[in-house]
Amino acid sequence: MTLPGGPTKDEILAISLAKLRLRPTDILADIGCGTGTVAIRASPLVNRVLAIDLRGEAVAYAKKRAEEACAGNIEFICGDAASVLPEAGRIDAAFVGGSRGLPAVLSLLASRKVRSIVVNAVRLETVSTGVAAMQELGIFREAVQVQVCRTEPLGRGLIWKPLHPVTIIVGGEAGCS
Repeated sequence: MTLPGGPTKDEILAISLAKLRLRPTDILADIGCGTGTVAIRASPLVNRVLAIDLRGEAVAYAKKRAEEACAGNIEFICGDAASVLPEAGRIDAAFVGGSRGLPAVLSLLASRKVRSIVVNAVRLETVSTGVAAMQELGIFREAVQVQVCRTEPLGRGLIWKPLHPVTIIVGGEAGCS
């Protein structure tokens, strides 16, 4: 199955997980979970993962992948994050992989005093919206643009083939990390 925007590339995922600063007792919300890559990779690092996506086909696909990976601490929820988050209970960290309703989602996370928030953005509009919303909410820490290149055969040699750059926007509750 091919879902728009996913899965998160390994190199980007490694940086995003490092920026989340996950703890073993954390409850992580993976918002816009898509293929489930982030939820599955984060699951051994945290107590529980809430994987949320608006698309039923994405949730079904991610759930199947999680079962294959024996990631039993992931709860999959099909729905709009802005509707799901208020009822979700405690959330310590949040990864936002989708841009739908980003300002409202960030506002909800800020109001819940989520310690660590990472937004991955590929569109310039999403970068601008995400940074501006976090600044307005007083939760912005930094934005990091990551460009990854991988080798690809060319003739008898190799060349660097660039992937699309990704901006990792980092925020969270002030004074906490």
